[in-house]
Formats: sequence, C-alpha cells, structure tokens
Amino acid sequence: MTTTCCRSTSPYSQFIQDFMGGVTERNPYEPEFLQAVQEVVCSLEGVMNSKPQYLSGNILQRIVEPERVIHFRVPWVNDAGEVKVNRGYRIEFNSAIGPYKGGLRFHPSVNLSILKFLGFEQVFKNSLTTLPMGGGKGGADFNPKGKSDGEVMRFCQSFMSELFRHIGPDTDIPAGDIGVGAREIGYMFGEYKKLTNTFVGVLTGRGLEWGGSLIRPEATGYGCVYFAAEMLATRGETFEGKTCLVSGSGNVAQFTCEKINDLGGKVVTLSDSSGWIFDGDGITPEKLAWVMDLKNNRRGRISEYLTQFPNAEFHERNDSLDHNPMWAVDADCAFPSATQNEINATDADNLLRNNVCVVSEGANMPSTAEAQNVFVDAGILYGPAKAANAGGVAVSGFEMAQASQRLYWAREEVDDKLRQIMSRIHQQCVDASNEFGIEGNYVDGANIAGFVKVADAMMAQGIV
Repeated sequence: MTTTCCRSTSPYSQFIQDFMGGVTERNPYEPEFLQAVQEVVCSLEGVMNSKPQYLSGNILQRIVEPERVIHFRVPWVNDAGEVKVNRGYRIEFNSAIGPYKGGLRFHPSVNLSILKFLGFEQVFKNSLTTLPMGGGKGGADFNPKGKSDGEVMRFCQSFMSELFRHIGPDTDIPAGDIGVGAREIGYMFGEYKKLTNTFVGVLTGRGLEWGGSLIRPEATGYGCVYFAAEMLATRGETFEGKTCLVSGSGNVAQFTCEKINDLGGKVVTLSDSSGWIFDGDGITPEKLAWVMDLKNNRRGRISEYLTQFPNAEFHERNDSLDHNPMWAVDADCAFPSATQNEINATDADNLLRNNVCVVSEGANMPSTAEAQNVFVDAGILYGPAKAANAGGVAVSGFEMAQASQRLYWAREEVDDKLRQIMSRIHQQCVDASNEFGIEGNYVDGANIAGFVKVADAMMAQGIV
C-alpha cells in the first residue's frame, strides 16, 4: 500500500508543491503548522479531481487561513510579589459548521505554530465527530508545573480577563489540554462568571458540581481505545491478550490504560518528560490507581513508580539518541499519548520490527510525516490523531448539550454515546478511503471525510 502523499507525478502533485510553497512563504518558522497542512492537502487528490468547485472556489487557500488570531499579554504576580508576563493566544480557525471548539494549552513550548497546527487539526477532528462544532485552539507559554495554587489562580484570572471578550457559548467554547486540567478550568470559569455575570456553558471540562459531564476526563483515552477496537474488529480481533505500549502519564495516557485493562489488554509502559517505565507484569488497575494519585494529586515523576513496584524498570530520557527505546519494546499495540512528533521514522521502524500491528494516536500529531508513511506503507492498523483522539471533543460536545438543557446524563449514557461516535468516525474513515480507492488508509480517509463536510459548508456560506 502506498500513501497519497506528494510522491506522485500527477498534476495535483505539482499543484500541491506550488500551494505549499505559498503557505510556507506566508507562514515562515511554523513547522508544526506546515506539517499539519501538508498531511491534509496531500490526501485530497481524488476529492479535488471529483469536485473541481473546490479548486475554483480556492477552498484550500481559504481553509488554511484562520478566521481570527488573538494574541495578548498575560501579566500576573507570583508568590514572591514579582510581576511576570506571559503570552496568551486564541486561534479561532474555522466556524463553518459550528462555534469554535478546542482546548487551551499551558506549556513553555506554546507558540503560534503549535497552536495553529492544533487549531487546523481541530477543524477536521470536530467535523468527524458529526457534532456541530468548528475548530479553534489557544493557550499560553505559561508552565503550571512547580507553581502554587495561588500563582496558577492569578495567572488564570489574568488570562481570562482578556480572553472573556472573545468567547461565549455560541461563539467559542474552549476546553482543557496539556497543562490545563480541572483546577485551571475552575479558576478561568470563576473569572468568566464574575466578569460577565452569567453562568453559561462557555468552558468544557468543568467540575460535575458546576456543569461538567461524566466521562469527560476519560473521553480522549477511552475514545482512542474504542477506535483501536473498531480497527481490530475489521480483522476479527479484540484486545484480549494484547500487549500495549502507552506513552505519557497524564490524563489521556491514564484513561487509555484504564480502558485497555477493561478490554483485556495489558499495558507495559508509561512515560513523562524524565523518562519511561517498563512493567512486564502489566500496569494493573491497582498500579494505575497509584500512578493517577502520583500524577494528579502529588504531581510526582514517573520514576517514582519503582519505589512502589520495584520489579519494574525506569529508563531515563536520553535526547542524544535518534530514537526512543520505549518504542522498541515487543508489543502488539501502541498508543502515543504524550505530545506532537514523539514518534519518528526510526521509532516507527522499531515498532514494526517488534510486532506492533496497531497504532492509535491519543496525542495530537504524535507521529512525524515520515513515521506516518512507514505505518501506512506497511498496511498496519494506524489510527491518526484527528480520528482516534476525537473522543475528548465529542464528549465536550455532549457537555455543551447538557449545559444548554440544564441536564446531566448518566455515566452509562455518555459512555455509550462516546462509543457510538467513535464507531461512526471509524466508519467515515473506512467509507472515504474505500470511495477513493485507498482501502485501509485511515490517514487519507480521516482527512477526506473531515475536509469534505467543512468545505461544503464553506461553499454554501459564500465568500466569508
């Protein structure tokens, strides 16, 4: 199997080279954004040939430009009384099918390129959910690690004192992401409520006591596993007895691990920025509960796992290597759930060499373009992020619906709806790849299915 990347000599290939040249010229020094754009547009040759109105309407040129980019300063005072300043952003990328929807990320690496890539991906991810949500993303180069609750609160309040004027329940509904959990959402919602004198569903990921949804914390991890289960089912297989690699140890990784355990698989790895652990006996529900307490309450490092479970191994991060040894562990399935571009081509080769036949992405764009090509060319079951990790935003959509109705849905109801949505996303990817003669290619299938819905809406709404 070959990918529909820009390796062909068709006229569309030349169009893409020219198009990407223009995008690169307008967006210099934004590698993550350019990577995300190229992945999508290189999937669309069949679509563009069958729907020439997209070319004449310059849909690609329009869809890669955010509708609005908001950039602002965030001054705050630390516990020592010192004034600090960070950069805040909100990228309102596309509202063709609904109000902007996407998370807020607080991390030192946050910049315009990363947020534009995340917002661009979010447009198509939200489209795949079938829910009426546009795409957006935001955040700040603030690091909540090592900060006191008071410092985090003061930062969040300052951040919201600018952001509040740009968001609303029918305009833009942010959620959490890396560095933005229940604590940060709470502080920001409180400030929004104070500034606007309204109690509305303007942020998702809220606490259950004040408008949140059951299953929202679990949704991205659960959904990623449900998508992998759908892929396995196409080959008559299940998770029973499968050994799984999971990277990360935050929210997505934790609930990915939990659902794999529920479905009969065995997780043997977790990681954080300091390194990774290997537990050949499996990270059981009891061990996972300990990890969740370590990470969520004590904010500790994954290396501490060995103090409680000494039969495990800890491998310190080594940036001098051209690969991550964690991805060379023998396994059946891999769930990259940490951050973007954590799997390169060498890692992808190692995964295949060590028998991995399923990769389902919990993080956003965790595989480089070269790694994606390795997976697709090998014909393994490879679920790209915009499809596999859409469960989080899907349940955010459920939270929006519950907020509008002033109702709470039962846990079983939300979980069932989540599984149904992941099944529908999987089917959209399969149908799109089959329609254009690229059966089994979930990357192109997801890009095509997500793109067509947004493009049709844009065409219907005129030049806006």
